[in-house]
Amino acid sequence: MGKKKHQPSGNLIAQNRKARHEYHIEESFEAGLSLSGWEVKSLRAGKAQLTDTYILVRRGEAWLMGAHFTPLNTTSTHEVVDPARTRKLLLHRKEIAKIFSRTQDKGHTCVPLRLYWKGHLVKCELALVVGKQKHDKRETEKKRDWERQKARVVREQR
Repeated sequence: MGKKKHQPSGNLIAQNRKARHEYHIEESFEAGLSLSGWEVKSLRAGKAQLTDTYILVRRGEAWLMGAHFTPLNTTSTHEVVDPARTRKLLLHRKEIAKIFSRTQDKGHTCVPLRLYWKGHLVKCELALVVGKQKHDKRETEKKRDWERQKARVVREQR
């Protein structure tokens, strides 16, 4: 019998909660990330932040802009690190072309939703989105409050 590989608790590394509040999600993609060693170690420690990040397509390649991976004190002492560097996203050519053509439309953009582990690989879920208007945000908040109230009533009835 072989040893079981150690799997970190849960596979979610970081989530962009603001994106679901600010945008209507039209279509989502899964992309790999090109990372260096110290970045993987800091992701294992959960030191990633996706607020105010976006996807940029340039010269047929997709890039993750604005993501912040905090370096650990114990690693990367011999290397000069940049926590906010641009990181390459690994996607198929057709997916990159689709993202590029859709982001050229007015009001459309591409944002990362979450970083997660898939086996030993780091994946990024990104989505083509359209910005919400103020009244749409209010409507979403009303629905969320109503769902909470329903759940509270059901819990009290038991």
